[in-house]
Amino acid sequence: MPFKMEKSVYIEGLGEVVFRRNSRAKRYVLRVSNRQIVATLPMPGNEKRMIDFIESRRDKLIRMLEIQPAPNLLDENSVLETFTFRLHIFRTSRAHFYMTLKEGVLHIACPEHTDFKATDVQQLLRQMLKKALRSEAGRVLPARLQTLAERHGFRYASTKINDARTRWGSCSSRKNINLSLSLLLLPEHLIDYVLLHELCHTVEMNHSRHFWQLLDKVTDNRSQALRRELKRFKSF
Repeated sequence: MPFKMEKSVYIEGLGEVVFRRNSRAKRYVLRVSNRQIVATLPMPGNEKRMIDFIESRRDKLIRMLEIQPAPNLLDENSVLETFTFRLHIFRTSRAHFYMTLKEGVLHIACPEHTDFKATDVQQLLRQMLKKALRSEAGRVLPARLQTLAERHGFRYASTKINDARTRWGSCSSRKNINLSLSLLLLPEHLIDYVLLHELCHTVEMNHSRHFWQLLDKVTDNRSQALRRELKRFKSF
């Protein structure tokens, strides 16, 4: 049975790097996924050695990050519908950026002369959007997870919301479930699929035949179809 655990480590010039320990890993591996570096190391692996390995590949990793598709520009023409709100960006005569979430609309007001192509503006807008996503995810997802767990007879220890970009969710050996705030970018049936996927891991901690049989049982034999559909979506 494979066992995984992960953490984020900030490395200057490379951003947040996901350190992922895997009981099946035999060597140190680096990849870039969704504009983020993922570093996989064996369970007894040394983090200092991994950092040295990353530094030895720094130039290559920077090139890999640069060729990743750029995130969509956030501006007045942006159209974004999340599970609980839609985005509305507009200009205002006020001198400062501010946002309000009201009646299913996230209003982000920007000073009249805002340059939406500026990097610092895009960073600020994404931070504001992420703050709203985190708040809404914390309000909606734990309750939905509890409902599904009770419906299908699963037990778990705790739920946390994170901003993981390489995983929609994860479940530890202690049955602690982590859910990405990006789940709110999915349609409702795929949110449920991810939540049920993690709940199934409270019983089967791997992706064995038994795991998929259990997931099929709670998704009306649609686990593979839902899995394929999920691959078409990207995290925030």
